[in-house]
Amino acid sequence: MCGIFGIIGNDVIPKSVIKKLANFAFRRGQDSSGILTYKKEYKINKADYDINKLVGKINKSKYKVFLGIGRLITNGNKDNQPYYRYGKIIFHNGIIVNDKALFKEEKLNRYDEIDTEIIAALIKKYSKKKGLKKLIEIVLSKCIGTISAAIAFPDLAKLVIFSNNGSLYFSKKKNFYYFSSELYHLKSLGCENILKLNNKIKIIDIPKAKSKEIDTKEFSVKRIPLVSNTKYSLTKEKLLLKAKPTLVRCTKCLLPHTMPYISFDKEGVCNYCKAYISKNIPKPLNEFLEILKPFKKNNTNNCIVPFSGGRDSSYALHLIINELDMKPITYTYDWGMTADIGRRNISIMCSKLGIENIIVAADIIKKRDNIKKNVLAWLKNPNLGMVSIFTAGDKHFFNYIETIKKETGISLNLWGNSPFEVTHFKAGFLGINPDFQTTSVYQKGLLKQIKYQSLRFKNMIKSPSYFNSSLWDTLSGEYYRSIKQKNNYHYVFDYWKWDEKEIEETLINDYDWQTSKDTKTSWRIGDGTAAFYNYIYYTIAGFTEHDTFRSNQIREGEISRAEALKLVEENNLPRYESLAQYFDLIGIEFDKAIKIINNVPKLWHQNPRY
Repeated sequence: MCGIFGIIGNDVIPKSVIKKLANFAFRRGQDSSGILTYKKEYKINKADYDINKLVGKINKSKYKVFLGIGRLITNGNKDNQPYYRYGKIIFHNGIIVNDKALFKEEKLNRYDEIDTEIIAALIKKYSKKKGLKKLIEIVLSKCIGTISAAIAFPDLAKLVIFSNNGSLYFSKKKNFYYFSSELYHLKSLGCENILKLNNKIKIIDIPKAKSKEIDTKEFSVKRIPLVSNTKYSLTKEKLLLKAKPTLVRCTKCLLPHTMPYISFDKEGVCNYCKAYISKNIPKPLNEFLEILKPFKKNNTNNCIVPFSGGRDSSYALHLIINELDMKPITYTYDWGMTADIGRRNISIMCSKLGIENIIVAADIIKKRDNIKKNVLAWLKNPNLGMVSIFTAGDKHFFNYIETIKKETGISLNLWGNSPFEVTHFKAGFLGINPDFQTTSVYQKGLLKQIKYQSLRFKNMIKSPSYFNSSLWDTLSGEYYRSIKQKNNYHYVFDYWKWDEKEIEETLINDYDWQTSKDTKTSWRIGDGTAAFYNYIYYTIAGFTEHDTFRSNQIREGEISRAEALKLVEENNLPRYESLAQYFDLIGIEFDKAIKIINNVPKLWHQNPRY
């Protein structure tokens, strides 16, 4: 998942154009970069740092071909793009999810970790087929997942660009051909008659190579792995506590006596049940259709769908296209803790539905370093009220969506939030009374945020390590999420009944949507932090967000209490694989962190409040 771009012409390419397109690619991926240039001969430059830095490192004058990539690494720490093998140079944006299976089925040799290699291998195998277009059609027919690519065939003097989901745009202006991952990129250059390459293939003439081998130079820096290489350890897995906590639960739902601000009546029914307001009663669909009608005037993209690859946003995307007849562009903010399964499901859904995905990638190394600092601060003084700070770095999602709206000219965004995700306990452990009227999963509004952050501040004083470089990132992110005014935000499940069975069956049966190997639930599997914070809540308080989620389902009559109890016993089991990957990526020792959590006094040892 990344940003690719290119300029091809008969004249010398202006340096300002190179710099501008490189900067756009930078926002889509900062982990590594690569460039293909042609002056008198072809040259490849790759780096283990961002595209802007790489562009600044090389001479940008007198090029007639300049192709680049700003990459968000999703698999393979040692491989980079452009991928060069068999004389083909490939710039690939997307994730191919069946690359391992294809190497086996097609009986192809594999040399590298990167999924892009399968494109080169398939082209080599079927190169006797006549025509480049036919070769690309074969690649697209066999690969599952998003492929927006530019492939240079220097020996044939051809460049082929194509996309199976529309995340690539092409235009010609004066003596130059341009392509880039987003429409806005080419518009900003003054291009007109821009073509969206959605299941379209474009072949462009480029200079013919003078030699068979392309000169390649790689710039490397020492860095932490950006993809987890964790190997299974029975010793580490045995550290995870799996003993069932002793809880007094509400006789109607599942909430235990350790839930903040809970109380029970004589029948054992909790105050959360008594105050509950039904959330899964959809408003009339016709009302929603009337809201959407003005945005359908032109036969163009008319809404932005915030897309995590999770089950709710995935199913919402399915409804938006197939039931609401909208033409969306999806938007993803990758802050470094998006799990691989989430990225793969983004690729699956966008390729099968033919939907463009605009990605904004944070500075992954910086974000993970911020998380590490906050986790270490928490481990010095464990406090359940401060657990939510681990996910503070993802809140800039709300900032960039406004940027994307301006760049695309699309003001409407449609969300797929589940009505059952309201938890209360995350803020409750910090000292905030539950607001039974709210439908929000976070503290929304200026006054609520002032109270929330002041309580956080009091706890931060007890562990001064919280006052680190992440602080501004945390506060500014909360501003964009909770305080800044938002317009044209609409929620699909306000008008469509949320049904877990229907959602899972549709995604798995119709889209081959992937589930996680280390848990039976399909919820939160795309969130790389969820396994960690839920282990903390379960170990110390005896419950997790799965208990609140299932309790909400019970109150809605969606599920029986007995079934819900069975499910939470499964859902709350520690997820070793996800935990190991989490600690690997943020650079914290698994053993030390888990032992500290395990030794925190258990709330479920306390007597219940009646």
